[in-house]
Amino acid sequence: MKNPESRILLQPGKNLFIISLFYLLLGCFAFFFEFLLLVWLLTGAGLIPFIFTDAVILILLNDRLQITREIPFSLAQGEGVQVKLFISRADKRSLLPSSVLLYDLYPDSMTAGIFPAKIDRKALKSPNGLVFEYTLLPNYRGPWVFQGAELLLGSLLRFWNLRVTHNSRELASRGRTYPNFKQITRGTELKANPITGETRQIRKRGQGLEFESLRDYQEGDSMRLIDWRATSRGRRLDGRLKLIVRNYQEEQDQQVLFIIDSGYRLPDFQFDRALDAMVLLSYVALKHGDSVAACSFGACERWIAPRKGLSALTGLMNGLYDIHSAPVPSSPFSALENALTRLHRRSFIVLISNFREEDAESLAWILPAIKRRHLLLLVSFREAEAEALAFPAADSKPEILETAAAFSYLASRRRLYRKWEQNGLLVLETSPQHISGALINKYLEIKKSGRL
Repeated sequence: MKNPESRILLQPGKNLFIISLFYLLLGCFAFFFEFLLLVWLLTGAGLIPFIFTDAVILILLNDRLQITREIPFSLAQGEGVQVKLFISRADKRSLLPSSVLLYDLYPDSMTAGIFPAKIDRKALKSPNGLVFEYTLLPNYRGPWVFQGAELLLGSLLRFWNLRVTHNSRELASRGRTYPNFKQITRGTELKANPITGETRQIRKRGQGLEFESLRDYQEGDSMRLIDWRATSRGRRLDGRLKLIVRNYQEEQDQQVLFIIDSGYRLPDFQFDRALDAMVLLSYVALKHGDSVAACSFGACERWIAPRKGLSALTGLMNGLYDIHSAPVPSSPFSALENALTRLHRRSFIVLISNFREEDAESLAWILPAIKRRHLLLLVSFREAEAEALAFPAADSKPEILETAAAFSYLASRRRLYRKWEQNGLLVLETSPQHISGALINKYLEIKKSGRL
């Protein structure tokens, strides 16, 4: 039975190749020995009916089979997912092919390493067919589409193979691969070590900036937290005063804007780590009651308006999951300038790029305006290669000029960062592996200090 949504291609099989090679050799011998000429002609005449009949049975009488696929719509980058292929007979009256090889045409952004897979013919005789499961690994973020699936059906004598490509609606799987955010579920409050990148849960208790409630005094509370007016109105049964303290929480309903560079400054690995850190910190900020906005500049320009509540995290992920960096020019100055036109209230701006000495002059024009209205954190990655050249290992033999150049380059970056810090800006330099922990640390530190 032919499926109108499939393509069919007849291909020579392994046995046909072997027979053809044997017949060619026999013809070569017949050229030199006349007594083999008749054998060669009779052999060819005898093989042709079998080869032709084998092709006709495969094309007209064999079942084409039918396939449907089951895969989740949302996948996590680097996290294996189980894919199910349901294979069954399209026509119970047709013959089953002598062999079946399966190819699932998954996207280039994924790997499986299992195909071609041999299908058990006996399982296909079941009324419900068979379920073929395999693990698929999404390697890159972005949208994905399956092109279909292919079956390589073998003929009875293995002279021919029929390649059937299925493109039915059931196989037109589409979806999205997001960054892997398993660590988001570890807790509602995260504290991170900017050196090692390790995170641990912390208790939020004590004085912040925003009054929350009154509660009974507990051992270890500061005397400055005691509310003497509330204490004077309450007494214990024995007549003694019952100490009441004020409970504070970190100020909420603030705004955080993330700006990420998708140009030449951040290669793919650094960009992916920066994007992961952005969404993870967005989760933490939303849990603290702040609103979160995000934008990108360089190869891809996006703007996601500020929103509050954990539901905003879904919109943020949908808006950023398919962004990738590319070797194109990017301007942090223009990104900040565009952000200022969209911001209507004081915000904590986190700009992630790779800043160099030439940025000092261009940013000098806009940094004073930002400092008056907002709090800006400039995040830059450490130059691992330059550090390796500037501080070579004891057993290496570095080139003096390369070492001097690398040391001078790193020193100029440090001078730039110190200059920005002296002007009241925040600067964070970290490695791609530890950026998530460093950013969370900085955010919680700023929240606690009340600088927002």
